[in-house]
Amino acid sequence: MVDEPDSGPAPADDAGGPPSGVVALLRVASVLVDADGRIALWNRAAEELFGHRAEVACGRTASGLLPAVEPRPETGTPRPGAPALRCDALDTLDDLTRHGAAWAGSMSVVDREERLRDIVWWAYPLIEPGGRSLLALAADARPLRSAGPRIALGERLLPYAAAPTGGSAFHRVAPAFAPAGPAGAAPLADLLPLGSGRRRTLLLAQLAAAGLPALWVDAATRLPVLPYEPAGRGAARVAGLTRRYPTPQQRAERPRAARRPAEPPSVGGRATIGLQVVPAGQGADGRPPLGTTLPGQRESGAATANGQSQGGTAIESIANGTASVRPDALPAVPAPPAPPSVEVLTGSQAGEQLALLSEFGSRVGTTLDLDTTARELCDVLVPRVADFACVDLLDELISDSELPKDRPDDRTMLRRVARAVNASPGHWDHVLDEGSLLAMPRSTPPGLALQENQPVLVPVIDPDVAVDYAASLGGGPDLVPVVIGRSMLVLPLSARGTVLGILKLLRLPDRAPFDKNDAATLKELAARAALSLDNARLHRAESRVATTLQRSMIPTRPPRIPGVQIAHRYLPGDSRAEVGGDWFDAIQLPGSRVALVVGDVMGHGLHSAAAMGRFRTAMQTLAALDLPPGQLLRHLDNLAHKLGDDHLATCLYAVYDPINRTCELASAGHVPPVLVHPDGRGELLEIPEGAPIGVGGVPFVAKKIDVSDGSMLVLCTDGLVEVRGGDIGEGLAALCGNLIDPKQTPDEACDTVLERLHSDDRADDVALLVARFDGVPPSEVATWELGTSDGEVRRARALVREQLGTWGLTGLTDTAELLVSELVTNAVRVARDHVQLQLIRVDKLLVEVSDDNHNLPSLEPAESLDEHGRGLQLVSKLAERWGTARKAVGKVVWFELPLPRS
Repeated sequence: MVDEPDSGPAPADDAGGPPSGVVALLRVASVLVDADGRIALWNRAAEELFGHRAEVACGRTASGLLPAVEPRPETGTPRPGAPALRCDALDTLDDLTRHGAAWAGSMSVVDREERLRDIVWWAYPLIEPGGRSLLALAADARPLRSAGPRIALGERLLPYAAAPTGGSAFHRVAPAFAPAGPAGAAPLADLLPLGSGRRRTLLLAQLAAAGLPALWVDAATRLPVLPYEPAGRGAARVAGLTRRYPTPQQRAERPRAARRPAEPPSVGGRATIGLQVVPAGQGADGRPPLGTTLPGQRESGAATANGQSQGGTAIESIANGTASVRPDALPAVPAPPAPPSVEVLTGSQAGEQLALLSEFGSRVGTTLDLDTTARELCDVLVPRVADFACVDLLDELISDSELPKDRPDDRTMLRRVARAVNASPGHWDHVLDEGSLLAMPRSTPPGLALQENQPVLVPVIDPDVAVDYAASLGGGPDLVPVVIGRSMLVLPLSARGTVLGILKLLRLPDRAPFDKNDAATLKELAARAALSLDNARLHRAESRVATTLQRSMIPTRPPRIPGVQIAHRYLPGDSRAEVGGDWFDAIQLPGSRVALVVGDVMGHGLHSAAAMGRFRTAMQTLAALDLPPGQLLRHLDNLAHKLGDDHLATCLYAVYDPINRTCELASAGHVPPVLVHPDGRGELLEIPEGAPIGVGGVPFVAKKIDVSDGSMLVLCTDGLVEVRGGDIGEGLAALCGNLIDPKQTPDEACDTVLERLHSDDRADDVALLVARFDGVPPSEVATWELGTSDGEVRRARALVREQLGTWGLTGLTDTAELLVSELVTNAVRVARDHVQLQLIRVDKLLVEVSDDNHNLPSLEPAESLDEHGRGLQLVSKLAERWGTARKAVGKVVWFELPLPRS
């Protein structure tokens, strides 16, 4: 369910009063991406929703932080059986809002623990003096669609009571926008970063103009969203943990407090009443273990940690698992005899313990998934052993591959991984749900168990400490009456010398309280469970290494290149490892050309992935030299022999020229590509195959073809077209059929191909790349051949000024003339007989100056009075991007200027 209270006033808006009308209360995650593409805001709700801590997320590049699948608008639904579209959530939201309009919709993301979460989004493009930023608001869609949102009417909080249609839950809940009310966007003020009042006013005005977040709960009901933080999360819990107890008011109400000789000693400045730290064995002085109830002593007032029991015995130390008793604190009555050190269990008790151990062994640790193991543990214990159970693990342990070096302390953050409750409506609604972050001070039973690595038993929760106990369970003041009189047992989860977290158990008053026999039995179960949890953690760490390796080697976002639209997919043969030897790439070349690459290293696993990374890096380096496809594959084959690796790889390399509308291809034993013509006809291109990379001694022959605007080139690895029990030609024939509609986008074409050809029983990796050739219109390209005399510099400036005037880009004339003048001056000094100037207008202005000298210029430091070396300094300062590259003959120096906003 949504982590929200069942009662209490709804938060007021910034106007000073309660919200008017009916609104939906949501915990909203807020993420702000600045103009440089870095995360500037990551609030607490984002920490809990996505798993990444704010100190890790803030300041890092947004791209790659939240892998996403299948973005869809508020009215859209994914096609049944359609393969998931891997992308990046924040990059996708930036694309969807690039034209200035806000976007609302659903998009599933993969959180830090590699879990797929269904998220509803509201994305706002914000214009600031430093550039365009992105504000992304998000909420967990699963509880919204299963139980519906909670609504507020004035100051009253009510569950949404509309009857779901069609016999299902609120699966039609979808994000939307609603017009701003009289208060404008003030309810969203807490979701913005701290800053000057002027900046916040500007941002709120843009949010109000775009529309405030809302939810469609059915076809006719749209509720505005009111962000809020539950009261139990902050002030209420802190208030319960920062005061000494019992309070003076409580003592005044209890006459027996006046007869107490002194305040109970405290642990860390805090009294700990009613706690039993259960040690591993008997103390060295022969006394029974701490936590043993003495005859005549109330069990609910048993010995405390470094405190005083209500029977009058003061505990001084628990460091060695023994209890030393102060003689001056002994009661006046004769001391009762010590209980026996061995306690005999009845047949029924022994049978119950054996049955519990048997069920635990068969149900806990059945998988290597950390969350599943924690839930299995809670499900075994509830309701058989307890009415409430939760597993809280160190947040640092879950996120980092290395074990924490420091011991847990009061600042250690825990994350609730699993919880289970016995059916008792209203008793547990305020307890933090799975994924929540919480801290456990030493003054609470969970904190003491965590820091001492010992079980802590509270036979009966005393009213004096109920506030802290409720806070330790993650609840607020409303939970205090619920926990009074309950019995609590907190067990550390420790494996291989490291405390992983804690297991908390609670019993209601209608059951016998926990005793030391329960603690001993459950401590053994907790130790076994901790080992299973640590195994799952190690498996997750290994899987993350493989996944990180694969994602670092394969692009997650297609590049934007004028004249061509690109989409790609990668499906690992082993879904658990997500690592293999297939790769693809799209590399921008001079002259708006693009190199398309698909390759397949023979084999599977990490070894093949490492070889794939070397091949892909070498391919990018060779492509930067702008070699013809045949020569490039020859250099790659030679390099493979020098690396000394025994891996073979097939590869297909294609270069598309959007100006001349040609495509040159060369293959190293790879599956031939398919060209889909504008009329929908598929053609299997016949390219000289060559031998795989690494064989050596075989020539690579390229083939150049003409391509029409609107055609698509489909490149894939053999894992897509191989048919079990059949020939690869059958898969290629299906690919050449009327499978792809030329009117589809490349993304839609990828989905169609995978839906028709890919099956889950295929064990080989699949890499798929689809490129749609749109070309660059001739009217957007201007090319001039220049001589090598100094007078050509003046001519070049005049040509640029005239062409920019024709294109209506007079605002770029001065900058473009200056930079062209510098580059043409350098070119005519070193060229033998050939200089070329080319201007291309697409989504930016691309300027290229080519000559027949192969020596690349370099950026050198230049003083203010130097006569040489200042040309490239000006280019690097004034151009948005610039670079150099070798060509088959000579070199090219290029730069880009952004087009002025209309």
